[in-house]
Amino acid sequence: MARTRVLTGITTSGTPHLGNYVGAIRPSVAASRRADVESFYFLADYHALIKVSEPARVQRSTLEIAAAWLACGLDPEAVWFYRQSDIPEIPELTWFLSCVAGKGVLNRAHAYKAAVDRNAAEGEDPDAGVTAGLFMYPVLMAADILLFDAQQVPVGRDQVQHIEMARDFGQRFNHLYGGGAAPFVLPEAAIEEQVATLPGLDGRKMSKSYDNTIPLFAPREQLRKLIFSIVTDSRAPGEPKDTQGSALFELYQAFASAEETAAMRRAFADGIAWSDAKQALFERIDAELAPMREKYESLIAAPEKIEMVLRDGAARLRERYAIPRLRALRVAVGLRDLGEGGPAEPGGKRKPAQAALPVFKQYREADGRFHFKLVEGERVLLQSAGFDSPRDAGARIAALKREGFACADALLALGEGVDAAAVREALDALRAAEEAKA
Repeated sequence: MARTRVLTGITTSGTPHLGNYVGAIRPSVAASRRADVESFYFLADYHALIKVSEPARVQRSTLEIAAAWLACGLDPEAVWFYRQSDIPEIPELTWFLSCVAGKGVLNRAHAYKAAVDRNAAEGEDPDAGVTAGLFMYPVLMAADILLFDAQQVPVGRDQVQHIEMARDFGQRFNHLYGGGAAPFVLPEAAIEEQVATLPGLDGRKMSKSYDNTIPLFAPREQLRKLIFSIVTDSRAPGEPKDTQGSALFELYQAFASAEETAAMRRAFADGIAWSDAKQALFERIDAELAPMREKYESLIAAPEKIEMVLRDGAARLRERYAIPRLRALRVAVGLRDLGEGGPAEPGGKRKPAQAALPVFKQYREADGRFHFKLVEGERVLLQSAGFDSPRDAGARIAALKREGFACADALLALGEGVDAAAVREALDALRAAEEAKA
């Protein structure tokens, strides 16, 4: 069964809190157990450097976040779990993509535009305080995604632009170079419409920027103290209380079963005392977190074990995907062995270089539809019509590689001066090369 590749990045710039757990960690760990998905989870420590300049904080956050995901049930034997900075092929691919990324596209990135707009509003130079890292952030993110041919990237709506940029850079590279041994898969944004957001201690969205968070693995007594500090109104015991807009009720609902939630709703209507409601919330959250907290604390106490997990994940991933892909991409852009054309013959002449294999190039036209062509050098052997999605185009390419070419049809046209025999010969050469590698 073909599995869908899904890639998730986790920025290492803070301590995980309950909002992170409910909105990202818990659903992601559940999704990682699907048999039809090949999951990639990485600690985005290069990305963290864009906004965090304290080395100790980056290191500590990496440790805490890795320990949190492992304690919450992420199985590094069943998924790819790695640290971004352990994959040197990522920054190398970032440079390749930087050489095809349009500056005009990067100028429109939300984070960069927001910084420029703030400077303009304050009468500053537009680029005051703007680093090249912030400006190039979308290219690094594209490299994270394209290196492993991720098909889906779960993001909120504010991140969709970055996925579109990754598609644009990948498409441009495909058009120029054919993506090396195979074109880059153009990713799709898996928009998370129903991401759960939790209120913080003050009723606003739980966020580090508001300093209103509840650390995910706070010790039991600290957890109780924080929950009892949640802001409530002045209604006394016996007075009915509204669940609508109640931070306490929303937190309870995020951890409770449907039956428990219904019972708490009735208790609010019956006038439960705030202290009793907070105690019930504490007990419910602690019941879920206590076993994971114990595992988390044991992991934090042995950081060398987490280091081994991350290094092992990166080593296996590099061997399986990253190193072979970068080797092919280096050849594609011309960073090749200077003796690739063959050893010199007597008299200084070189033996003729082996003819380059034909290659499929996939790209997107201005009408938004996806096309591909089979080329041999500068010669176009086969040209497709437009497909609705890159997946449809990729499926047709895979079928041609697998089943060969019979004749042109409504979606395929022979290149100028090309006959079907030439296309069949090119596909046979591709198939033979694949079999030789296997």
